[in-house]
Amino acid sequence: CSAADDEPLPAAYFFRTLLAMPELERQALDECRGRVLDLGAGAGCHSLELQSRGFADVKAIDQSTGAVQVMQSRGVEQAAQRDIFAPRPAQERPYDTILMLMNGLGLAGTLDGLDKFLAHARTLLAPDGQILATSSDVSYLYEDEEGALVFNLNGPYYGEVTYTFQYKNQTGETFPWLFIDAALLEDAAQQAGYEADFLGNDDNGQYLVRLTLVGGFEPGID
Repeated sequence: CSAADDEPLPAAYFFRTLLAMPELERQALDECRGRVLDLGAGAGCHSLELQSRGFADVKAIDQSTGAVQVMQSRGVEQAAQRDIFAPRPAQERPYDTILMLMNGLGLAGTLDGLDKFLAHARTLLAPDGQILATSSDVSYLYEDEEGALVFNLNGPYYGEVTYTFQYKNQTGETFPWLFIDAALLEDAAQQAGYEADFLGNDDNGQYLVRLTLVGGFEPGID
């Protein structure tokens, strides 16, 4: 991560079962309803849990072909290779829940990307649909020894970072990732026609949010 020292992430974490999931993820799964779109589904652990609960229509997408193959091999019934900005196929009905866990809002990459995604998500959601997502406030990474925050005011938003994954001697491509603080997310959501309901947080600065569409919203009109 461009904002912090390298840290290990065990491959087994992507295959975690319910008991190994953080409390915020378990809470998000409890809040799911109806047709579910699992964005950035990875190895499919959340989709598999929902299937085990009797959810009959769970679509898991990831931009990685390898991830989709893993999901299919693990029993995810509807797994597809797709970017989060890809249009909804005409034959797919809108979704009641969009699930974005494991700092899932980071898939937007940047603040501009988040604005783009929130506009796009309106085309994916049913009128009474919801987005359940996690993100984190990483301002603590910029604290000096006295606890004061030190930012480059001329630089990008402090939560816009880049990541590179490495496994043994293989190094992946660097990609952008977004960590957004709750206040800024609430503002972005409001501008895009959503109401933000913060459902919980943990000791690491991570939070779970529900975004729901505001009736009568017209883009570009405050």
